[in-house]
Amino acid sequence: MVLEKLGDSLKSTLSKITGAMFVDEKLISELVKDIQRALLQSDTNVQLVFSLSNKIKDRAKDSPPPGVTKREQIIKIVYEELTNFLGKESHEIQITKKPTQIMLVGLFGSGKTTTAGKLAKYYKKRGLKIAVMQTDTWRPAAYDQLEQLAKQVGVDFFGNKSEKNPSKIYSSFKPRLAEYDVVIVDTAGRDALSDELIAELNNLNKLVQPDQRLLVISGDIGQAAQSQAQAFHDTCNVTGVIVTKLEGTAKGGGALSACSVTQSPIIFIGVGEKIDDLEPFHPQRFVGRLLGMGDLESLLEKAREVVSEDDAKEMSEKFLKGNFNLIDLYEQMKTMKKMGSFGSLMEMIPGMGKLKLPKDVLQVQEGKIEKWRYAMDSMTKDELEDPELLSAERIDRIAKGSGLSASEIRELLKQYRQSQKMMKMFKSEKDVSQLMKKMGGKLPKGMMG
Repeated sequence: MVLEKLGDSLKSTLSKITGAMFVDEKLISELVKDIQRALLQSDTNVQLVFSLSNKIKDRAKDSPPPGVTKREQIIKIVYEELTNFLGKESHEIQITKKPTQIMLVGLFGSGKTTTAGKLAKYYKKRGLKIAVMQTDTWRPAAYDQLEQLAKQVGVDFFGNKSEKNPSKIYSSFKPRLAEYDVVIVDTAGRDALSDELIAELNNLNKLVQPDQRLLVISGDIGQAAQSQAQAFHDTCNVTGVIVTKLEGTAKGGGALSACSVTQSPIIFIGVGEKIDDLEPFHPQRFVGRLLGMGDLESLLEKAREVVSEDDAKEMSEKFLKGNFNLIDLYEQMKTMKKMGSFGSLMEMIPGMGKLKLPKDVLQVQEGKIEKWRYAMDSMTKDELEDPELLSAERIDRIAKGSGLSASEIRELLKQYRQSQKMMKMFKSEKDVSQLMKKMGGKLPKGMMG
């Protein structure tokens, strides 16, 4: 999960409110201190943390509106202030001219080249003609890496391995760029923002005149993100930020809050190592996932990328009702595998993010689905439609017929029963977002349970 520790801490903090008999000043003070602790542990800037907590305390003094309890009011305040803290609104890059040029800047190790490939995939999936260009003449592997990513994604690649002047590389290909909708220019980095790098970026920036200058910043950089963001902004007037490596770090708060320094919005976040693991950053949805409220809009967007609207609707109905059979389970898991990990998808379902489910329930190891297909091929139609028929004798027969062990067949049945159990838990779970329905539907679209 993205910022798992921060999310767990914030959910634990909110549970004090939802489980309390009375909400008084002492409880609110404890809540604010817990939020401060959680954000500081994620390396969020100290001044920004205290500014946020003061806003929560000040708003908490107000009386709740009619029909809303004090508990519900506090939850809403925390949600809104965290959303404001992370930028309030999402910012989408508008592809209004041809070509729209995006220049990526950042230090060594921030993930610029990988992000260039992910951006190319993101825009290609939206039907646009994409080219990527490598102007990094400092890192020897940069050329080969981006060329391979371009081939993997299926977009055009421009670069010159022997040329050491980035401006000359760009100029040599400039006449060919007019045929593309989006051109992504990957630039060189350094261990620090040196005078040499500043001059190189300035020259390239004047030549390319990009429509977007995106700072790629690593989520594990901590509070150094603030000074880094400011330095790059002063150099080339950063228009947006992409935060990478958020999936495995507890320190992402520094990178997320650094953007407040430059007033440059976060446009995308990197949530994994795969080429599809890049998400548009929506502060409202992101906070909803951190607090366990879900993110149905992002879930539906992911579903639309891999299945038709009708199939997605049918899948979700069966999944949430829990009345699916083994064939349905296989098809759903195959589709969900394309959408991302089970853990990340469960975060998007209201209520599921707050359940303390074991990770092995949510994760399916690579190769298991194909093994399960072999098992299903050895089952009768009745067994597929009613897995409860599978006695020990039948399991032994299926194991022999599929070339699997009896324990692997039982594992399939265990996964099937756990999926049903999760859906029953979901249906009985009283999600925090349900409480907010009393507030006149003020929670953003897609965040309601």
